Amino acid sequence: MENEQINSKILKSNYIPTAEFYSQIIDSLQDYSIFTIDNEFIINSWSSGATKIFGYEPDEIIGKHFDIIFTAEDIKKGIPKNEIETALKEGRATDNRWHICKDKCEFYAYGLVFPLTGIDGEMLGYVKILRDLTERKKSEDAIKKYVKDLEDLNTHKESVLAILSHDLRSPLSSIIATTGYLKSNFERMDPSTVKEMLELLYKASIDELNMLDYLVEWARIKYAAEVFSPRKIELVQYVQKVFDTLNDTASLNTINLHHEIDENTKVFADGKMLLSVIQNIVSNAIKHSLPGGKIVVSAKIKDDKIIVQIKDSGVGMSKEIQDKLFTPQMNILSKARTENKGAGIGLLLVKGFLEKNGGEIWVESIEGEGSSFYFTLPMEKPLNKIDSADKIEFDESA
Repeated sequence: MENEQINSKILKSNYIPTAEFYSQIIDSLQDYSIFTIDNEFIINSWSSGATKIFGYEPDEIIGKHFDIIFTAEDIKKGIPKNEIETALKEGRATDNRWHICKDKCEFYAYGLVFPLTGIDGEMLGYVKILRDLTERKKSEDAIKKYVKDLEDLNTHKESVLAILSHDLRSPLSSIIATTGYLKSNFERMDPSTVKEMLELLYKASIDELNMLDYLVEWARIKYAAEVFSPRKIELVQYVQKVFDTLNDTASLNTINLHHEIDENTKVFADGKMLLSVIQNIVSNAIKHSLPGGKIVVSAKIKDDKIIVQIKDSGVGMSKEIQDKLFTPQMNILSKARTENKGAGIGLLLVKGFLEKNGGEIWVESIEGEGSSFYFTLPMEKPLNKIDSADKIEFDESA
């Protein structure tokens, strides 16, 4: 027994792992990409796990700058250089971000970089280790989206119920009361008074119908996803359709409708929703414009999106109203409906449509000078990309 213990100690003290031993361990880690770069940031070794994840064979990638695995956006931000600087300063650098494979597909990974030093402390280069977390990231994102959808559903449910009980019930009660009065007193009333009351009833009924139409459309985008059919369409055609529809209304107030959009400007969106968005904003602009005013629709490209501007020379609005313009609060909707013929619920509809199409909306306005509504839409079919700013902690035991 004593001899066996002595022999064991001798074996332990004499055994020194070889480079081949470590290489075999590294290549056995198929879920990890492990490679090294020299002091000029050129890749000089490449594990089989790296080949599995990135798709590059060793002879395809060795000799390339390690920028090759980063997205164009991260390269522009100087992320690769920042990683190296952090590793030198702190001994290691970690991150979670998207990377590029050989076939240009993106994957989300935990990354670790640390300096590689020789026996005498000389800098040999750096080691980069990556673990593919794409599926985990997608699962986490799906859960986040599900929770947000539930929260949105609850918010919109409460908003719709509040509108039904407040903005529809109250005017309907007035309509019923007015018709009841007419029914009981028609023979004794002056014809001019009857006509005036009938005109008020007609207008109130039209407002109620418009409100119901808005609610139906709002419900459609929230609860009937199957009708959503985005495609690449020419923006100018939809702007012209809206102009053709609203031209008579604009002409009554001598308001000029004009667009400055190139014929080949295209967006990726649902056509019916885009038409509703433009019509709502232009219609509101007409209502708030002064006689002799002008409404101009223009568009410009920024990054991979189109920014559409609808500018009027109307009454404008205060900063307070701007800040609350796209919020589904009942007091705002009620005030908006009283003061500007239902613009509040219409703009909520517009916001919902744009968000469904991957866009957003905002407003700039000066009281007495007019307003400019801006909204964005993608030019191409959006990629289902997840925000790389959301960090995932690396679980070493997984």
